[in-house]
Amino acid sequence: MTDNNDHPLPFTPLIIIGAGRSGTNALRDALTRLPGFATWPCDEINPIWRHGNLDWPNDEIPPERATPTVRRSIRRAFRRIWRQRGQPDFVVEKTCANALRVSFVDAVLPEARYIHIVRNGFDIVASARKRWRGELEVPGLPYYLAKARYAPLSDLPRYAVSALRNRLAIKLGRKEHFDSWGPRFAGLEALSDAPLDEIVARQWAACVNASDAAFAQTATSRVLELRYEDLTTDPAANLAGITSWLDAPLDEGVVRAAAAQVWATSVGKGQVVARTLSPECLIENELSEFSRL
Repeated sequence: MTDNNDHPLPFTPLIIIGAGRSGTNALRDALTRLPGFATWPCDEINPIWRHGNLDWPNDEIPPERATPTVRRSIRRAFRRIWRQRGQPDFVVEKTCANALRVSFVDAVLPEARYIHIVRNGFDIVASARKRWRGELEVPGLPYYLAKARYAPLSDLPRYAVSALRNRLAIKLGRKEHFDSWGPRFAGLEALSDAPLDEIVARQWAACVNASDAAFAQTATSRVLELRYEDLTTDPAANLAGITSWLDAPLDEGVVRAAAAQVWATSVGKGQVVARTLSPECLIENELSEFSRL
């Protein structure tokens, strides 16, 4: 089936927007345990979003780069997974880099609804810095094969070389952390010698600020803001609220079962970070300004 850029999609793209380690995985997994909701059988689809813009220097892709060819490619990928997953009412997608390019996403998918999930910045630093150091790594080959399955073939060699170089440097002890993990924001390269906590904090702030600015220009009926702390405190109630907002309410027992695997075990761990930040990093100021407490 060919996709006309002006032809409406026969489902609603439900796009989760959030910085890395904001709870985007937990939210996506809970939603896709509900009937009528589906997603890709892999973690993120950044290669799909970046196809045609692979040479753009970071993930802050502007909306004018959503050319007809780029739009067609991404919309075709959404249609394909919709068919493969049984034609659900909602195709859920979460790629954290989209927090930096909401307007680009909206230019591609004007039918989309958005859930903007926001988590306390100190907790983000405590969690994300482990990923930057190569900790909490998911199992290797099956994970990357699943992602590669949905990456454009022409782009695969570039992703493979980048991933291998990044991880080898850590494994061989040449670096203490990756050159890049998660959303790549403008100015990241200039922080190459900065303390890791500063890099992580500025990455989080860039994501939250960019999404806030974009959603300020988006119809409020299309955006639901959700606090990670609220989701983990009462996941069933928040999941029910989302389905009602989508005009797709479900049986209470079904929603409760879908929410059963959402826990609050990591809430508040960032307070250790708050007590140990070095003043010269200016992290406390960065997080105090944008913590959204």
